Amino acid sequence: MPGVPASFDAVHIGARVVVRARLDPRREAPYDGPSMTDAVGTLVSRTDTEVVVATRRGDVVIARDRIVAAKEIPPKPSRRGSPHLAISMADLQRVMGPSWGALERERLGDWELRASEGFTQRGNSVLPVGDPGVPLADAVDRIESWYAARGLPGRVSVTGPVGFDPTTDPLGAEVLSRGWVAASRTLNLTASTERVAAADPGGPDVQASDDLDDAWFAAYGLSRSGVPESAVGVLSGSPRQRFASVALGGGLAQKLGLSRPGTQAPRPVAIGRLGIAHGWAGLGAVWTDPGFRGRGLAAHLTSHLAAEAHRDGIHLMHLQVEADNAPAIRLYERLGFERHSSYVYLTGPEPD
Repeated sequence: MPGVPASFDAVHIGARVVVRARLDPRREAPYDGPSMTDAVGTLVSRTDTEVVVATRRGDVVIARDRIVAAKEIPPKPSRRGSPHLAISMADLQRVMGPSWGALERERLGDWELRASEGFTQRGNSVLPVGDPGVPLADAVDRIESWYAARGLPGRVSVTGPVGFDPTTDPLGAEVLSRGWVAASRTLNLTASTERVAAADPGGPDVQASDDLDDAWFAAYGLSRSGVPESAVGVLSGSPRQRFASVALGGGLAQKLGLSRPGTQAPRPVAIGRLGIAHGWAGLGAVWTDPGFRGRGLAAHLTSHLAAEAHRDGIHLMHLQVEADNAPAIRLYERLGFERHSSYVYLTGPEPD
């Protein structure tokens, strides 16, 4: 578990974790045997002095001063196959949730209501995984009231197999019966970080940082209309994030024959972001300046981020792409991504 701090303070209760701890040589460590042991399971509780992990053999209490390394790991696979495809649709939704930030989050039973002043559908929608704790109709009533109080329409994401009909989902049927409307379909693509890294077509240097800087944010503002300052909180709102860019400076611009020496300050011409949560890396905000498309920059940048994640011990990767964006789908499938599932946003009327 390279590079992982012993502190569990940043890991949420209920996460699946692996904790490596020193055995007590006086009571637990066999003579000439191992001096450490791993506990794999669900993080049940933590205090200033100990953590409790629910394993297959029961609860394991571990003194914090004996923890050598600890990290969150992906949910258990629900079926056979490649790990990135074996995760259940519900668990993949849980993985993807925190990989994109939200300015406000509130629980409704197991469901999560998210609001971000209207910036992005993901940041202003309900993640309806699990039990809301109330009857379905009551849950939708609360959703409508919660979003109306923020001047936003109610919105939920309904997930199913690729090509599914949202009316077959109980929540989908309920909100559609109230006059909500369906948006375009989105595909969930998943992959092994090792495979995506190995598919790197090569290219110019990629700069990456945990911090969002002005140049990256300015480039992001060119990728879509209506990017408010509050977007900074969304982009920086994951447990951890990584911002990558390929900069247009004297070297790159002159190499491509697009500027003369000394005439252009460095600026990003391709960007991407990883949101890291639940042992997965979520790719998003990938954009290339129109004048630089067709040069493999997006593929190169994606592979670079995958390689960084793999070096950090993260082996699985996901992204979301609109189902009708054929060029992007072809790009990601060439890099090793495969279709896992899909979702549709269902949106209610604007509040009065």
